[in-house]
Amino acid sequence: MEICDLTAAELGRKIKSGEIGVREAAEAFLDRTDKTDKTVHAYLTIDRKSVEKRADEVQEKIRSGEYDSPLAGVPAAVKDNICTRGLKTTCASRILENFVPTYSAEAVSRLENAGTVILGKTNMDEFAMGSTTETSAFGPTRNPWDTDHVPGGSSGGSCAAVSSGECAYALGSDTGGSIREPSSYCGVTGIKPTYGTVSRYGLIAYGSSLDQIGPIAKTVEDCAAVLDIISSHDPKDSTSTERSYGFSKSLSDDVRGLKIGIPGDYFTEGLDPEVAKAVTDAVDVLKQKGADVEKFDLGYVKYAIPAYYTIADAEASSNLERFDGIKYGYRTKDCEGLHQLYKKSRSEGFGEEVKRRIMLGSFVLSSGYYDAYYLKALKVKALIRKAWDRAFEKYDVVAAPAAPSTAPKIGESLSDPMKMYLSDIYTVSVNLAGLPGLAVPCGQDSKGLPVGIQFIGNCFGEDKILRAGYAFQKEYPYRAPHLTEKEAR
Repeated sequence: MEICDLTAAELGRKIKSGEIGVREAAEAFLDRTDKTDKTVHAYLTIDRKSVEKRADEVQEKIRSGEYDSPLAGVPAAVKDNICTRGLKTTCASRILENFVPTYSAEAVSRLENAGTVILGKTNMDEFAMGSTTETSAFGPTRNPWDTDHVPGGSSGGSCAAVSSGECAYALGSDTGGSIREPSSYCGVTGIKPTYGTVSRYGLIAYGSSLDQIGPIAKTVEDCAAVLDIISSHDPKDSTSTERSYGFSKSLSDDVRGLKIGIPGDYFTEGLDPEVAKAVTDAVDVLKQKGADVEKFDLGYVKYAIPAYYTIADAEASSNLERFDGIKYGYRTKDCEGLHQLYKKSRSEGFGEEVKRRIMLGSFVLSSGYYDAYYLKALKVKALIRKAWDRAFEKYDVVAAPAAPSTAPKIGESLSDPMKMYLSDIYTVSVNLAGLPGLAVPCGQDSKGLPVGIQFIGNCFGEDKILRAGYAFQKEYPYRAPHLTEKEAR
């Protein structure tokens, strides 16, 4: 098996034993990227010289015993809304086209302190606003399983990079499903941890009460290992939590007695029958392994999308106010006066979807509409949280589709924003309630495109969803897309 086709955990063990060198591993992924990324376009920025220099440094520190993490020396990628010191961080937007941060996000620093080699920054929907990675100012990413299709979003670049073997694992961010939906579309594993588990310091904000950084990898084992590294209390992030960690310890093939709830509200009109069958079959696998499975009604599912987009867009309109052409980022060259400088810089620097969401957010926060929209959305958010609380009084894990369909063709969703928004229908309530969610590949449709199942847990219940996902992957191992197989040959 080639280096790029190993899981992150497998590669980490081979590097630790000396069977594979750190630079050898990094160059293997860079060479794979040279071959495939002309088609996939998973990356926005790669600095090969810096990668090679870092690989040599890591190799020495592994030899000296300074780096002893299970993933030391394993090459990774980082979504382009997560700050990396000295490496461009653009949020896939013209307004930050040449922005180079002077500091790294806490999650990135923790990876580097564990001996990670960061290959580059991955493409995304502009400012994480989208579900297809088509709103990027620098062109869309394509799905490695079928390049006529989208990889999902907004972490589509990270998921495509893992799927096509252009990195061993990647960091993404999840505001309303942006790790789980593209993981489903690209046939990889991704986890959105409980809100506050991973520091948001250095994550360029979209919706501050919803955003969370999480890992994307080939397997549940890989995701747990990455989560062990990046999770911590951080005094620089007032929303980060004090809690015990050790996610890899929860991996077990034994799911006997695990109570799994199936929300009947998710299996209604709008769900592709092939997706429904793949998810149902996956749950049956866990049932045969001893899990207790039962259907139930969650409630408030139809209100999740309007509540989410009201809250997220309101927060986005505030968070993106800082990008004004004055302090950093794009500045228009032709203007008269300060007001026109703001107006033209933002108009020229932001894309259509970002401008749409800023306007919607400003509208719901404006005088006369705050109570009618924003305040009402907050009340719905509280009701959704209570519905989840009731579910977890009875169940350990809730299993559901990660997306209502497999990956659509490029151009289909972008022409209809409402259709794009509705693709998040099974993921947004997890963010509204601050819960952890894990997407795991569970099959393919008749076109050969991957289907993902989503395991949802109660707050700080990552151990149970990781256990369910790990047990399922013992029966349904990771499958590489056809593009990777072609390149491997």
